[in-house]
Amino acid sequence: MFREPLDRGESGVLIPDWTELRHQGPGRSRPPMEKNLPGGTGPVHVPFGHIVANEKWRGSQLAQGMQGKIKLVFEDGLTPVDFYLSSRSCILYVTEADLVAGNGYRKRLVRVRNSGNLQGIVVVEKTRINEQYFPAIQKFTVLDLGMVLLPVANQIEASCLIVQLVQEQSKEPSKNPFLKKKRALLSEPYLLRTVQQIPGVGKVKASLLLQKFPSIHELSNASVQELELVVGQVVAQQIHTFFTQSR
Repeated sequence: MFREPLDRGESGVLIPDWTELRHQGPGRSRPPMEKNLPGGTGPVHVPFGHIVANEKWRGSQLAQGMQGKIKLVFEDGLTPVDFYLSSRSCILYVTEADLVAGNGYRKRLVRVRNSGNLQGIVVVEKTRINEQYFPAIQKFTVLDLGMVLLPVANQIEASCLIVQLVQEQSKEPSKNPFLKKKRALLSEPYLLRTVQQIPGVGKVKASLLLQKFPSIHELSNASVQELELVVGQVVAQQIHTFFTQSR
């Protein structure tokens, strides 16, 4: 997999220099690739149907799982982002080791959340080893930051998920949910999966809840009585407890 040189367009967005790539002969040294904008969360131009990946993932099981299914462009200096799905949406990947190590991952999530430039999806490895730490990152990500969290068992499963996310966006780019609002209502497929992580809530109940409360903010502020009308008393109490315990 080669690196594709980037130039900065008039708008300040990083744009691949396809002309330079075509004219580059064997043995000719390439000009260094441009880094992301200051702070690491500026816009990056992502060619349609591609993923721009942080260089640290080159050769990983995660990257290998995506190759052949989607076009990968590796780039240095993308911290805190791991993968750009588009110029406005990205993946922040939290490994099993990251979660066990403590709360260091939080700084990355907060940087993206506060950037105002990106909508981040947080993909987290959830295993037997780090299962006890999962509720903390779930509540921090979903409730405190209002971001999407998607659990995966391993990097192979994560690669399939990321490819699916890119393919979903590629089908209807004009309806890319991440480009609608800064603190957007999370897009239906991702939000549905996030709400399903709440104890007692499966796919059917999550769909019913989202019809009534179309954002995490609205759902977290709903009263037990309001929730009961949708999912019944027992599950309503579970949902209310889940949100209030994290505050």
